[in-house]
Amino acid sequence: MKVAEAVGRALYAAGVGQVFGVVGSGNFHLTNAMVAAGSRFVAARHEGGAATMADAYARMSGTVAALSVHQGPGLTNAMTGIAEAAKSRTPLLVLAAEVTEPRSNFYVDQDALARSVGAVSARVTSAEDAVTQALDAVRRAVCERRTVLLNLPLGVQALDVPDDVSTLAVVPPERAPVEPEFTDVEALARVLEKSRRPVFVAGRGARSPGARDALAALAERHGALLATSAVARGLFHGDPWSLDVSGGFASPLAAELIQEADLIVGWGCALNMWTMRHGRLIGPDTTVVQVDDDASALGAHREVHLGVTGDVELTARRALETDDANRQSQQGEQARQGQQSQDAGQGFRTADTGEAIAARVRWRDVPYEDTSTRERIDPRTLSIALDDILPAERVIGVDSGNFMGYPSMYLSVPDENGLCFTQAFQSIGLGLATAIGAALARPDRLPVAALGDGGAMMGAAELDTVRRLGLPMVVVVYNDDAYGAEVHHFGPDGHPLETVEFPPTDIAAVARGYGFEAVTVHTRADLKAVEDWLVGPRSAPLLIDAKVVADRGAWWLEEAFRGH
Repeated sequence: MKVAEAVGRALYAAGVGQVFGVVGSGNFHLTNAMVAAGSRFVAARHEGGAATMADAYARMSGTVAALSVHQGPGLTNAMTGIAEAAKSRTPLLVLAAEVTEPRSNFYVDQDALARSVGAVSARVTSAEDAVTQALDAVRRAVCERRTVLLNLPLGVQALDVPDDVSTLAVVPPERAPVEPEFTDVEALARVLEKSRRPVFVAGRGARSPGARDALAALAERHGALLATSAVARGLFHGDPWSLDVSGGFASPLAAELIQEADLIVGWGCALNMWTMRHGRLIGPDTTVVQVDDDASALGAHREVHLGVTGDVELTARRALETDDANRQSQQGEQARQGQQSQDAGQGFRTADTGEAIAARVRWRDVPYEDTSTRERIDPRTLSIALDDILPAERVIGVDSGNFMGYPSMYLSVPDENGLCFTQAFQSIGLGLATAIGAALARPDRLPVAALGDGGAMMGAAELDTVRRLGLPMVVVVYNDDAYGAEVHHFGPDGHPLETVEFPPTDIAAVARGYGFEAVTVHTRADLKAVEDWLVGPRSAPLLIDAKVVADRGAWWLEEAFRGH
């Protein structure tokens, strides 16, 4: 058995059941070996799309996914998607063929490429150690939550593997939850007990039903309001005390309430410049606590008063247990002294606050002046209408650009698996591939890709992948015939905009060429075609070329450019 086949078999046995890529001569045998073993392979039209599909699939499925690429240009084509995955700490395995001869046309320093974007680099070096080295790469991806580039030199792939190695038993790795220190939990319990206006902000590390339930219970105990980062949007969907997203996407009411907090606890959340609006959501006397299972994440973006290293769910449950023990002790002491025990304060959970949240926390409930014309539709009007038309059980992938806040915040999601937000690198052009990966991970939901016209044209090749896979996807293009972020950032200062504005493009016609059904939307009435498509049979995916007004920048745009 050759190394390529042995590694392919071992990777599948180790739990790598989904592979994306573009196959060339260097990764042909390895990819086929994985497919023969049982992995599902999805061929993309470009390695960049394949990388983002793999990233999105891993995020939404909770499993490690693989990207298979050719040596040299196959890897360089994929680097933007790999950078996004690495910055997001996605457990992703990049399988890259490699040439080792510097005079080869295909030669690049693949180790250096990996390091430059924050990925981990590894290599298969011999027939005897190939399987062990491949499995170690899977272990690092899963247990360390890292994007790992496994280089597979062509010469080594073709070697024969000893028989005893090829039959090596494989146990899929699992990441063990990190138990918090008892003293840290006690300190957290004391801070919570003193707080009168606490807010919990949950991030990527809290995206699980167990963490959600534990946080909801702890928040109820202390009267805390609940918010999330954009990545974890939907985690507290349906909770009457949810503020939705904290940060640049926050509604005016959500921002106001978070600024009034005397305690902010980030649960598996970086509390970075986006989530905290460059610190402006933190009051001058607010206590800041961060809980994360990676000690290096604590205080990485801002000073915290208390950092707790631990799994989010475990830490929240340990805090509840500590509360129970402390209250039993206090009640016993009060009983001995003949005093009446007191329940915990209501915190932020007053009747007035609850009424305000119910009425005004959603962006769609914030009044606005509809600037739609007969030729172009206001993106807020478009998004609210689509939210009403599309099924509630949805999974949304969003591209980057001036438009991105509208689908991210005006389209509701049923839970933490309803929005796949690949924005750690803020690259335009990843949205369609994001939606494809998320759709494959969540086949029970209607996939929705929300794109700007710039990102749609960048990623247009993957429209073929949507059609070829038979995905019943809705692709919404917020089309303002420009790179809107740059138009609204530089335009007010009188700079020439010819470099960022484009002639009108009939993106609906482009989509039809790929086998889509398509509709061009100028007004709300044009969305009747979307309703008709939803009725069925949905035999082809649908693209909505929405001609949106371009009279102003999105509300979050100023926040975004502060981070440059």
